[in-house]
Amino acid sequence: MTIRRTLAVASGKGGVGKSTVSLNLALAVAAGGGRVGLLDADLYGPDLALMVGVTRRRPTKGVTVWRHHGGGGGGGVAVEPRIKPLERFGIQLMSTQFLVAEDQALAWSKPLVELLLSRFASDLDWGDLDLLVIDLPPGTADVQQLVTERLGLDGALVVVTPQDVAHLDAKKVVAMFERGGVVVAGGVENMSGLRCPCCGTDVDVFPRVAGERSLWAQGIPCLGRIPLDPAVAAAGDAGRPVLVAAPESSPGLAFRDLARAVAVALG
Repeated sequence: MTIRRTLAVASGKGGVGKSTVSLNLALAVAAGGGRVGLLDADLYGPDLALMVGVTRRRPTKGVTVWRHHGGGGGGGVAVEPRIKPLERFGIQLMSTQFLVAEDQALAWSKPLVELLLSRFASDLDWGDLDLLVIDLPPGTADVQQLVTERLGLDGALVVVTPQDVAHLDAKKVVAMFERGGVVVAGGVENMSGLRCPCCGTDVDVFPRVAGERSLWAQGIPCLGRIPLDPAVAAAGDAGRPVLVAAPESSPGLAFRDLARAVAVALG
C-alpha cells in the first residue's frame, strides 16, 4: 500500500460546501485517471455517505475501534485491521457514517477520536493511491489538529465562500496549518456567483470581500472558483454528485479545473 500525496480540505466555518468540494475534487482527479481515496474526518457530522448514496438505516449498539488479539472486544461494528474502504464512483471512501445509522450521534472523547483516526489512516487497505483527500470538520479543534500533527499531510486546500466571515475564519485555519508545518497549497471559492437562468447574467449572491480582508491578500493562491448552482446541492442529496450526474455542467468543469490546479500546486 502506497499513498503518493495526502491533501486535507479544510474551512474556517461550516456551511461553505467543504464536503461537496472534497468529494467532487476527488471525483475529478479520478476522472483524470488518478487513483483516489477520500477519508471523511468529520467524525461528528459526516455528510459524504449521503452524498454518494450509501447510508446505514438501522442504529448500532456500539462501534469497536480496537480489539485485543484473542479477546472479546465488545459488540457493535468492528473496525478490523486492513479492511477495505467502500468503492463508489471510482474512488475509495471511508466515513464514520458507514459504521452508524445516519441519524445516530457520536459523542466521543478525544482519545477515542484519536484512535479511530489513526486506524482509518493506517489500518485501512487503501491500496495504491495517487491522492488521499481528507475532508476535515470546520474550524481548528481537536480533530483538525490531530490530522495536522499525525497524518503526514503533503498540503491543504482551504474552502471559502465570497463572504467576509468565511475569509476571516479561513485565516485561522491557515495559521493552524502553518504552525503544524503544513503547506497550504491554495484556496477555492465555492458558491462564487450565480448564473441567472433567464438572462445568463452572473449575479453575486454574497457581498464581495474587500481585497485587503480576503484570504488571497495573505498570499494564499486562489486555485479555483465554483459557481453557485442548485444542481450541485440536488445532486449531492440524490447520492449522485455533480461530477457523476452532470460532468459537463459549469460546476463540473470548474471542479475539473480545480483538480488540475491542485495537482500542479502539490507537485
